[in-house]
Amino acid sequence: MKARVLLSLILLCGGLAAPSARADDAASAAPAAPAACELPSYLLTSESQLPRVADAVKAGKPLEILVVGSRSTTIPASENSSYPARMEAVLKDKLPPPEVVHVSVEIQSKKTAEETASTFVKLMEAKRPTLVIWQTGTVDAIRSIDPDEFRGAVTEGVAALQSAGADVVLMNLQYSPRTETMISAQPFLDNMRVVAQEHDIPLFDRFAIMRQWNDQGQFDLFSPSRGPELAKQVHDCLGRALAQFVIDAAHLGPAQQQN
Repeated sequence: MKARVLLSLILLCGGLAAPSARADDAASAAPAAPAACELPSYLLTSESQLPRVADAVKAGKPLEILVVGSRSTTIPASENSSYPARMEAVLKDKLPPPEVVHVSVEIQSKKTAEETASTFVKLMEAKRPTLVIWQTGTVDAIRSIDPDEFRGAVTEGVAALQSAGADVVLMNLQYSPRTETMISAQPFLDNMRVVAQEHDIPLFDRFAIMRQWNDQGQFDLFSPSRGPELAKQVHDCLGRALAQFVIDAAHLGPAQQQN
């Protein structure tokens, strides 16, 4: 059962780029957002802020972003279409020169939050990012990890990232109508929200965003027949939404964005 769930999630969206790959190596310019990417504003709003991102942009320093996640959403042979690459393209388009945006990806394949968090001290020493976007929860839900243990692991991971001097954005599970009856996602969604509130960090609610697109008919996430093309479209929209989420959480006004 768990193997079928994991396979369904992989087929749904593909995932991140190759380990430690620079998303800007393949990211192209960001054209206008398609209508399918539209979202209600409340899904892209956070009361928590990204002060280190704001300071870097206002000072004209390089903005180093590290995305930590799994292979559960890989798009085979299409790294430039993954959401980290699309996010980088949008940020480069919106933030003014000489601002330099670099997005790199760290794959923690099939690892739980606890296993991933144990790597953060060395990872931060090697990468030294301004912002870490931590995508987690899917593996824990599939393995039926105790939700309290999951919350503790996420708490420790966030604390390690913040102690190393990075802003943090948590990203929760992806939504799939094909697997929602097979795994119990809600306890993990709730615990990630609790951790985000306790640490005053933004939570990018990928689960709610993808469910909104599916329920409103922008994307048919139940259909298994669309394959890579659907994955590319969803990732493009996720990358755009995430870029705007970062800009808003950093409170970067018109003066810090290109006209």
